Amino acid sequence: MDKLDDVARRFVALLDQFGAPYAIMGGMAVRLYGLPRATYDVDFVATIPRDRLAQLFIAADQRGFAIPDAQRTGWIDSVRSFAVIKFQSYADQRSVDVDVFLVESPFQQSVLKRRQLVSVDGWDAWYVTAEDLILLKLLAGRKKDQADVADILLVQGQLDEAYLRDWAAKLSVAAELESALSERPD
Repeated sequence: MDKLDDVARRFVALLDQFGAPYAIMGGMAVRLYGLPRATYDVDFVATIPRDRLAQLFIAADQRGFAIPDAQRTGWIDSVRSFAVIKFQSYADQRSVDVDVFLVESPFQQSVLKRRQLVSVDGWDAWYVTAEDLILLKLLAGRKKDQADVADILLVQGQLDEAYLRDWAAKLSVAAELESALSERPD
C-alpha cells in the first residue's frame, strides 16, 4: 500500500469515527473514473458543522494528523468560494496533504447525496460520482483538471449529461462543460 492510500484510509476511519458523511474526490477519484495520474494529496468533501471543527481537530491530532495553527483559532480557507480545512500526515520525512471541503452549498449537498460506495484494493470508501468529479474539476479549472475531465469523458462513455448541464449552468461552468463535451471522441 502506498503512503497516499494509507493516509486516505486513516482519514476515512477518522471521518467514520466522527460520524461525518464524506466522499473522496480529486486525483484519487480520477483513478476510478479516468486515466490514473500521479497525485500527492487526498481531497474530500464532508459534512462537518463548523461548531464541531475543534472536536475534529482533537480527533485528528490523536490519529497523527497535523492541523495548521490558524485553523485551530477559527480561520477557514476558501477555494472557489468553497470552505476548506487542511490537514497533513508526516512519515519518512514526507508529508501528504489532506483537504476537506465542507458541505455548505446545494451543489455539495447534491454531491454527497449521489456519492457511491466503492471497493478499491480491499477497502471500501465513498467516492464522488464521475459526473460530480467532472463538475468539481471544471470549477478548479487548472490545466491538469481540464486533462482529467477529458480523460474521464474518454473512459466513462455514457454519463448523465442532463445532470452535468444543469449543475454546470448553476455553477457558471457551462461553457467549459460544452467545450469538454465537444472535444470527446465519438
